[in-house]
Amino acid sequence: MALLMTIRAWMILGLATSGWAQESLPAPGFHHLHLNSTNPDAAIDFYVKNFPSTSRSTWGGMPAVKAGHVYILFNKVSSPPALTPQTAIWHFGFYVTDERAVFKRFGEIGTKVLPLYTGDGDGAVYINSDTWPGGGGPGGALGRTKEQIAEAKAQKIEPKGGGGFSYISGPDGAIIEYLGSQAAERFNHVHMYQDDPFCAQLWYRQHLNAGGGGRGPEHTEDDCKVARGERSWPALDKEGMFRVPTAGVAFDDVAMNWYMNQGESPLAPTRGHLADHLALSVANLDAWVAKLQSEKVKFLRKTYKLGDTRAVMIEGPSREAIELVEVK
Repeated sequence: MALLMTIRAWMILGLATSGWAQESLPAPGFHHLHLNSTNPDAAIDFYVKNFPSTSRSTWGGMPAVKAGHVYILFNKVSSPPALTPQTAIWHFGFYVTDERAVFKRFGEIGTKVLPLYTGDGDGAVYINSDTWPGGGGPGGALGRTKEQIAEAKAQKIEPKGGGGFSYISGPDGAIIEYLGSQAAERFNHVHMYQDDPFCAQLWYRQHLNAGGGGRGPEHTEDDCKVARGERSWPALDKEGMFRVPTAGVAFDDVAMNWYMNQGESPLAPTRGHLADHLALSVANLDAWVAKLQSEKVKFLRKTYKLGDTRAVMIEGPSREAIELVEVK
């Protein structure tokens, strides 16, 4: 009887220790963004030409762009990757050291800079700081609603100029943001949509121990479903975009910021689209698998070989595919 009680005690202690270990796993790092491309070599040339801090590379036997500690990996496909329906991954971006100088250089080398519509008729700018500054509000808005645009006109508010955000058109229909001015050029974010941004933030914190946050208030599972606000400008779409609510997380120095789903249908799965999935690095894959399985997270792929290491793929709250790569 004493032996049986001892065995039970050790089992309970083991389960408790395992649970503690899973909860205390350090947050993953951001490892790579995986794109589908009809011509990976040409795509890599584009990124290296436009962002001098990057270099041609390979990882796991796949062609890649190396951007500091982050990779952009490419999978060659025979037909253009899907851009619609909209998935959770919208675009990705780089910090640059002098946005105005970079804008000028893009013009000189023939890179297409995308217009940002101002919400004033057909008016458009190429850098957001060339139109009215954000309308303020909770967390600091990046745009203005129709009412706020009217207020800016009435108050004769002038653009701030200088750095801001701007977008270029990339290979295979990619949208790439560049923003500055920053201390150094680097890959700094993946911009996303979520069906429920605050609920998604809670999901990433609970299941992936994510840090960072958005510009909005904290929420719980009881109040994380929040209705969309009004459209605002400047925006890539002439009809504007929904910027409220907004939330996000960060993995090391890469932010994953997101807005509300812009459409009426749920966001589509990312697999097979231009941005196929994103990947996070973990030191102990088995421990992460145990944690995620215990939390009933959906696995798209169980443990598989990836180059010289192992990985699994899970599904995020708006059907974004997330690869966990073991990096010792």
